[in-house]
Amino acid sequence: MYIKRNLEDKIIKYLGTPEIIAVVGPRQCGKTTMLKQIMSSLADAVSVSFDDQNILGLFEKSPDDFIAAYVKGRKYLFIDEFQYAKHGGKILKYIFDTQKIKIIISGSSVADLTIHAIKYLVGRVLVVNLYPFDFREFLSYKDIAYLKIYDEYRNKFSLSEEKPLKISAPAREKLLKYYEEYLTFGGYPRVAIEENIETKKELLKNIYNTYFLREVRDILGLIDDYKLGVFIKGLALQTGNLIEYNELSNLTGYSYSSVKKYLNFLEKTYICKLVRPFFKNKRTEIVKNPKVYFIDTGIRNTVINDFRGLGDRIDKGSLLENGLVTQFIKQGIDFNFWRDKKKNEVDFILSLGNGKISAIESKTSLRGAARKIPETFKKNYPEAKILFNYWNASKTETATAGEYPIYLF
Repeated sequence: MYIKRNLEDKIIKYLGTPEIIAVVGPRQCGKTTMLKQIMSSLADAVSVSFDDQNILGLFEKSPDDFIAAYVKGRKYLFIDEFQYAKHGGKILKYIFDTQKIKIIISGSSVADLTIHAIKYLVGRVLVVNLYPFDFREFLSYKDIAYLKIYDEYRNKFSLSEEKPLKISAPAREKLLKYYEEYLTFGGYPRVAIEENIETKKELLKNIYNTYFLREVRDILGLIDDYKLGVFIKGLALQTGNLIEYNELSNLTGYSYSSVKKYLNFLEKTYICKLVRPFFKNKRTEIVKNPKVYFIDTGIRNTVINDFRGLGDRIDKGSLLENGLVTQFIKQGIDFNFWRDKKKNEVDFILSLGNGKISAIESKTSLRGAARKIPETFKKNYPEAKILFNYWNASKTETATAGEYPIYLF
């Protein structure tokens, strides 16, 4: 069963533009499968992979022969695993400038494409990101009936409005069950479609180990990667918190500059996301230290080897926050957090365009104290819409305007 990706329509729209399309994302997130699906509807299209050393060698050593074999007479050229071409950007520029063909490339990380391609292709390339499944894509495989219910509720939901939204108890409970599985094992396609729990865990471990074997060693050249593994585990345990550079330095033995270097690397290879603070007053608000979250919660849980259900976890709140972050990223929403120097905090500030912002608090449940937001924030940002995002309401409480189940994002 093929699961349509949200990114497909955007890529199809770009097929009518002259620019090269570069699809980047983590390994095993479904880039090859999606591009094969798009290619199947096109006439005069050819696909090659630079996993094949013969094809890669032809491309690098004899571009004109590569053009004769794969470009002449075609309208579309798909190149998978483009990052293996060490001088690929320069050669691709030559093909783009001399041939009338639409080129679509895919690669496993922003870092690879930045180093090997994009610097030669300024003004000639459109870069799009493919991530593991968001919750809607996950649900489209799990349960079509509940996908329809989910879409119905989402169509009534708005990030910029505080309005009531009533969801029936049976629908809420079923969707929460699916969302708990999504948070626990993440959105990598092969993991999502697997039903056996132990196999899911093994698949995630394989994805994580492959990351070290391919990304870490190919890009960083690290053979002794033990310290980087400790570093990533330290980040997993800091999920949702301000990054403590000194603590990470002491934990790993990395210098301060190395900590910052590897954080940047982990962002560019789709392991972590650094979320910056939102501010307009440098004297009273935090302006520098970011928070850290993981791009996929299944990978985060693999790092700390904890696949328990939410009811049994002490990090439930952090995991729920991380789930929201993955949704914001995959939907292309611009977001930050807010914190002042007195440690008042708002989990997420969403920038919605035209100066509109929404403040979102992520809560494990709805109780009286959970419905509050710092007065200093409301005073400084009276225009912000205030939304509360909760895992579940208690039996005696009902969500009101501005309070929404966590999976609606």
